[in-house]
Amino acid sequence: MSFNIDRSNTDPFYRYKMPRLLAKVEGKGNGIKTVIENMPAIAKALARPPTYPTKYFGCELGAQTQFDLKNDRFIVNGSHESNKLQDLLDGFIRKFVLCPECSNPETNLTVHAKKQTISQRCIACGYTGNIPLTHKVTTYILKNPPDMEVSTTPQKGSKKKEKRSKKGAVNGEKEDDRASPEANAQEQMAAQRASGGVIDAPPEETREIDDDDWGEETSAEAIKQRMQELTDAAKGLAFTEDLEKTSEERVDILYKYIETRRDNGTLKSTLKEVVSEAERLEVKDKATLILVELLLGAKIMTQLKEYEKVFLVFCHGNQKAQKYLLGGLEQLVGNVHKETLLPKMPHILKALYDADILEEEVLLDWAKKVSKKYVSKQVAAEIHEKAAPFITWLQEAEEETEDEDDDDENLEVVYSTTERVGQQEMPKPETAEEDDFNIDDI
Repeated sequence: MSFNIDRSNTDPFYRYKMPRLLAKVEGKGNGIKTVIENMPAIAKALARPPTYPTKYFGCELGAQTQFDLKNDRFIVNGSHESNKLQDLLDGFIRKFVLCPECSNPETNLTVHAKKQTISQRCIACGYTGNIPLTHKVTTYILKNPPDMEVSTTPQKGSKKKEKRSKKGAVNGEKEDDRASPEANAQEQMAAQRASGGVIDAPPEETREIDDDDWGEETSAEAIKQRMQELTDAAKGLAFTEDLEKTSEERVDILYKYIETRRDNGTLKSTLKEVVSEAERLEVKDKATLILVELLLGAKIMTQLKEYEKVFLVFCHGNQKAQKYLLGGLEQLVGNVHKETLLPKMPHILKALYDADILEEEVLLDWAKKVSKKYVSKQVAAEIHEKAAPFITWLQEAEEETEDEDDDDENLEVVYSTTERVGQQEMPKPETAEEDDFNIDDI
């Protein structure tokens, strides 16, 4: 049985497959261990040394690993189910196999020992970038580059390749200088981007000769285009690294992003970009905490009118964002402008309610419980006490609405002969006095 390498891809025509992971538990007591029976086949499908995913399992499970390369045995200490290891393998694939730009598994890893970096290059889309060194397994990869790993299925000519490498070192060449043409070209382009100009092309022997190769163009337009592609790739890498950070760190990134636009007066005009950034960082719900801190102060009533649209974009139909907004208000009122804003709490809530920023359901739910999540319980109780008149008004308005609905159910429907739609009064019967009515009596 085989799986898609990217198991989140449900395309029936997806052509990148790998065998299902098979794990066998051996031994007893302290000597129990799990042997991954088909790790060489999985590694071949992923184009990675089999020691990498095995070591990744050990880091994730906090277990020691053993490699018997001669007998193709890759072992993780302890008892582990195949399904659990398969799920962990998905994590390894996302971090070290799939291209962060196009999600294609046709990628190569290159270790730069001097720089202590691991770069990834996608053959499919041309993406190039460094892999974040946040996972423990990267330490092992830096010490054991892919080209130094002992292959389980040696290829013909490997000894000749080793001899050529040694010969190059004897002739005074560095091993990095004899890297692939693609790696040398990438380094040249990176140096060009850093210097802002054209640098000498790599030696002819390290480049593939192709009349149609775009990389050989040295016109100003071609150079500008390549620099833009490198910049876009760097941005993509930065985006990927951001998502590896904690929620607090991502909130800080969004805080600085909004603060910059507030200071230069472009917040309202770039609102769509601000929302996109919050969604990219996966902190859209918490954005209202930032908005309260950056946009509201002692003159809150005026500021709410000014930034009404900004709050609406984040709060409309999003009750989580509304709850975070109330938490931000508690911090603002209780910790920053208590003397000024605490007496105004009913007016603040009503303004937010009238602007459809806060929903009735969220407000009533908030009023039920005094929480110490954002301020001390004593301060929170004071805020709830001051807000009580508005909450009472809201509850009474809700009860009146329910009573009106009940009255509507008991309405008598009258069908009009005058073709007018709606509730109408029955015509009053004519009286004797009306019969005796005379216009001359007026």
